Amino acid sequence: MNILVVNGPNLNMVGVREPEIYGERSYADLKKYLRALGKKYRVGIKIFQSNCEGKIIDAIHRAYRRRFDGIIINPGALAHYSHALRDAIAAVGIKTAEVHLTDIGAREEFRRRSVIRDACVGFYSGLGFEGYERALKLLIGDEK
Repeated sequence: MNILVVNGPNLNMVGVREPEIYGERSYADLKKYLRALGKKYRVGIKIFQSNCEGKIIDAIHRAYRRRFDGIIINPGALAHYSHALRDAIAAVGIKTAEVHLTDIGAREEFRRRSVIRDACVGFYSGLGFEGYERALKLLIGDEK
């Protein structure tokens, strides 16, 4: 089984950007954590990050052509307004779980709605890095 993990705008700045909100663990720490999850669950993990909406959509389209079994996406702020991203997820038909490090429902008003949520099979918000593990377990059928 192969899972694509997509991290959107500003996720590369985790650990630097507003550590009081996002924590002090770095993006390098997140990638190490994701690779460890792959080993733990015996799943291939490919990690992709971009600050560009179009490149993220292209990565999702490539996931279809390369026959990934699932996608975990932390769309960052794109979650709140990118109907194009939502449509890309719906178009490829790959089980996708949405993850946010922080609890978007408890943040600023503009962050409280995700326009991609209805195209996803799971939604995890406010669990930090653990949200990725919960999403992975859902995608591989190991969620209890």
